[in-house]
Amino acid sequence: MDRKIEINAAPSPREYQKIQEFIFAASGITLGPGKQAMVAGRLGKRLRALGSSNYEDYLQHLLRDPQEKQLAVDLLTTNETYFFREPKHFAFFSEKVIPEWNHLNKPRIWSAASSSGEEAFSIAMVLAERRGQRPWEIFASDLSQSILQTAQAATYPLQRGEKIPKPYLQRFCLKGIGSKEGTFQIDAALRQRVQFHQINLINPLPDLGEFDMIWLRNVLIYFNFDTKAAICQEILQKLRPGGYFLVGHSESLQGITSGLEMVQAAVYRKP
Repeated sequence: MDRKIEINAAPSPREYQKIQEFIFAASGITLGPGKQAMVAGRLGKRLRALGSSNYEDYLQHLLRDPQEKQLAVDLLTTNETYFFREPKHFAFFSEKVIPEWNHLNKPRIWSAASSSGEEAFSIAMVLAERRGQRPWEIFASDLSQSILQTAQAATYPLQRGEKIPKPYLQRFCLKGIGSKEGTFQIDAALRQRVQFHQINLINPLPDLGEFDMIWLRNVLIYFNFDTKAAICQEILQKLRPGGYFLVGHSESLQGITSGLEMVQAAVYRKP
C-alpha cells in the first residue's frame, strides 16, 4: 500500500535517488547526500496539491507535465544572491576593467547565473555610473523561469537594498509607495538595458554572440567535475580574446579548463 505523503515527509532512500537522477538530468546539478529534508520542504506541498501518494508517483507525473517539471526544477535549484555580492569583483570591474574598455563602442557582459537579477543590476549600476551615456549591454540568464520573472519585475524588499552603495540606491532605485510600500524597484532606464533569458547551461548554447566579460559565480559548486568542465568549455567559446571570466571566490577552475590566465582570485582572462 502506498504510504500517505505529509507535507514535510522526507523521501525514502530509493525516492531520493530518483530525485537526484531527475535534477541531474534536468539541470546538471548534483544533489548531494543529506538533502532529504530540503527536498521535502520544497516539493512536499506540490505532492499534496496534486494528490500524489509518494515521490515516485510525482516523478512520473513530471514526465507527463512539462510545466510541473519546470516548477520542480525551480523549487529544487538554489537561488541565493544579493546586490554587490563579493565586493572585490565589483571594485576590480569598476577600477580595472571599465577603464580598459574606453576604446570599445559597446561592451557586452553576460551574467550567466543571474538568479533574481541582483548581480546583473549591480553590474548595470556600475556601468551606468562609470560609462555615462556610452553604450553597453548586459545579457542575463538563468535556468529557473519563476526566478527570471522576479528579475524582470526588478522589484525587491527594501532590506535587499542594504548592500547597494547609497549613491547608487538614490540614483537607480525607486522606493515603493501605496501597495508597493516596503519595496523598491530598479529605475526603468536601467531595466531597459538588461535582457533576461532562460538558458540551461548543460544544453548547447543558442547563438548569443560574443562577450567582453562573463560572470559565472557561485554556480559551478553545484555540478560534478565533468559537468563543470563541459559548461566552462561551452561558455568560454562565447568570450572574446582579452575578455574576463569571473567565478565565485569559493570556486576554482584548477583542472577544469586551461588556456585562461588568472588575474586575481576568482578572476581569469582569455588570452
